[in-house]
Amino acid sequence: MFSLHAFGGLKLLDRERREVAFPEKGLLILAYLMLEPTARASRGVIARLLWGNDNGSAQVNLRKLISRIRSRQNALGRSFLHFSETVVELDAPPSFSDLYFARAEQADSIFARLSLLVKTLEAKFMPGVDCQSTVFHQWRQAQERRHVGVLKEALKAAAAQATAKDDVALVKEAALLVLGIDPEDRDIHSILLRIFDAAGEVEYFRQTFEQRAELLGSWSVRQEEISAPPAEGAVLRDEKASAGRARIRIPLLLLPSMERQNLGYDAASLVNDITIGFCALDSLEIAGRNTAVRIGKAGDGAAATFDQWGRSYILEMRLSVRDDTPLLFSQLVEAASDEIVWAERMNLGPSPSEERRQTVMRHIVLSLAGQIERREMMKSHFAENPTAYHRYLAGRRYLDRLSIPNLRKARSELEAALNGSGRFAPALGSIARTYSKEWVLTSGSDTALLDEAENYAMQAIAARRDIADGYRELGMTRTFQRENDESIEALKLAEALNPGHAGIIADHAEALLHSSRPDLALAKIESAIALNPVSPDTYLWTASVASYTLGRFEAALDYIGRMADSRLADRISAASWAMIGEEEKAGFFVRRIHQTNPGFDVDRWVSVMPFKEQWQRDIYREGLRRAGFWKVPSNSAGV
Repeated sequence: MFSLHAFGGLKLLDRERREVAFPEKGLLILAYLMLEPTARASRGVIARLLWGNDNGSAQVNLRKLISRIRSRQNALGRSFLHFSETVVELDAPPSFSDLYFARAEQADSIFARLSLLVKTLEAKFMPGVDCQSTVFHQWRQAQERRHVGVLKEALKAAAAQATAKDDVALVKEAALLVLGIDPEDRDIHSILLRIFDAAGEVEYFRQTFEQRAELLGSWSVRQEEISAPPAEGAVLRDEKASAGRARIRIPLLLLPSMERQNLGYDAASLVNDITIGFCALDSLEIAGRNTAVRIGKAGDGAAATFDQWGRSYILEMRLSVRDDTPLLFSQLVEAASDEIVWAERMNLGPSPSEERRQTVMRHIVLSLAGQIERREMMKSHFAENPTAYHRYLAGRRYLDRLSIPNLRKARSELEAALNGSGRFAPALGSIARTYSKEWVLTSGSDTALLDEAENYAMQAIAARRDIADGYRELGMTRTFQRENDESIEALKLAEALNPGHAGIIADHAEALLHSSRPDLALAKIESAIALNPVSPDTYLWTASVASYTLGRFEAALDYIGRMADSRLADRISAASWAMIGEEEKAGFFVRRIHQTNPGFDVDRWVSVMPFKEQWQRDIYREGLRRAGFWKVPSNSAGV
C-alpha cells in the first residue's frame, strides 16, 4: 500500500511509512491528476506544467521523464500513471493521500472536518519542489487559495455552532491559522473577537483612544486660549481634535507561534491573546504587506524568512524565573538589520491569573503598535540622512548613562542629528531631557537649564502633537519649576499617548511625588517597576523617596538596596537611617556626600527641592538634620 503526501513536502511512502524513491516530477504529475476531475490530461498540458510553454524542449524532456517513471513503476510493481501517445492518466493511484483533505465533508461532524483541515493545512503545500515553470507556480497558488477557501468555509460553519470547550479551542486554532495565511480577512477578525469573547478588549481600546483624543483636545484648547488669536484657535482646535482621534495605521502580518513553555504559563496561549488584541485594537491594517511582524521566538535566519515582506519586525517573547517570579521578556527586532527596537521585562505575578494575562496582552499590543509607528516615523524622517539617524541613536545611548559629561555628549549628538531638519519631536524631546537631568545632577544650581528644557519640550510638542515626547519632557520640567498641576496634566497626556510606557509612568510617579501625593506616586512607580523588573535606579529612587515621605523608612532603604549604584540616593539613605535611630550609618552617607560634592550646600538643596507642600519638605529636612548635615562643614572633602 502506498500513500502520496503533498503537505510539508512531496513524497511517496510505503506501507511502513518509509519514503519510496520516485522521480519528483513524476510525483508532481501524480498529484496534479489526482486533483483533476477527469484524472487525465494531454501530454501538452503536462509538458507546460513541468517546463512552461517551450513545447519543443518540453516534449523531449517529457519523453525522457516518462521512460524513467515507467522503469520505476516496473521496479515497484505498481502502475500509478498510464501514458499513451497523447494522454497521461491515472492508472492505480496511491491508496491514501493528504490531497483529499478537502473531501472531509464525509466526516462525522463539522468539527471533525475542521480538525482534519487544520491538521493538514498547518504544513505548506508542496514546499521545495524543484520546478521552475510559471505554469506550475500559478497552479500551486491556485490550489493554496482553494485550500484557504475550504478552511474558511468550515471555520465559519464551526464558529456558529461552537459551545463546548474543545470545539471552541479548535475554532480558535483554525482562526489563528487563517489569520496567519490571510491577515486581511476581516471576517476572521470578527470570528476571533467573538470566539475569544473579546468585546471587553474592543471597549478597552476604544476608551483608550477616546481618552487620548479628549486629553489632546483639552490641552490644545487651553494652549490656544493662552497663545492663539480666536480665529486661529478655532482652526487649531479642529486640527488637533482630528489628530487626537487619528489611529495608528501600521501594516502587519501576524504569524502566531505554536511554541509552548512551562513555568505554569502557556506561552502560545499568551501569543494568541496578543494576536487577538491586535484584532480588537482595529488600528492596524495591511498596506501592501510591505511590513511584517512575526510573533513568537526568533531563530537563526529569521531575517531571511521575511525577505519576501520587505521591511519586517519580529516580536520575540521568552519566559524566565527570577526570585521565584515568572518574567516575560519581550523584544522587538527589525529583521533586516537585526537591530533591537524595543525590549522590556514584565513581572507576570505569582500565578497565571486571567486578569494579569489580560494586562500583559493590552500592554504589549499598545507598546508594539507604538514602537513600530515610532520606528517607521524615524525611518521616514532620516531616510535621506543615515548619518543624522546614527547620531540620534548615539545621543540616546549617552542619555541612558546619567552623568554631566554624558548628558552634554548626548546633547551634542542630538543637535547634530537635527541639523537641516529641526522638527523631529523625539530628538527635540531628548534634548529637553538632557537639560532637565543636568539641572538635577547640579543640585538645581542653574535655572537657565530648566528654561532650555522647557523651550525644547515646547518645540517637540509643536513638531508632533500626537506623540508623547514633548508632553513628557514638559511635564518633568514643570515639576522642577514647581508648576505641579500643569506637570501632572502634561504627564497624564503623555501616558495616554503611550500607555504602558514604563519610563513615562515613572516620570508621572515622580511628578506626583513632588506634588505631595506620595501614596499615589508609590502606587504608580510600583506599576512601572512591574513593567520593567530590571528597573533603572531612578525608578527605585522615586520609590524610596515616596516611602520615606510616607514614614516607611525601612522600605525606603530596601528600595535603595536594590539599586545598581545607590550613590544617587545618598541623601535619602542618610535621612532614612537617621529617622530609625542609626546615626552612625547616617553619618557615613553624610560624609560620602561631602566627599563626592565638596561644595554641597544642604540649605540650598532643601530650598530647591520641588515639593508642593511644606510638610513634605519638613520631614525631609528633619531626616537630614538628624543625620548631621548641619554639623558637617561644607568644606569637609577630606573627612
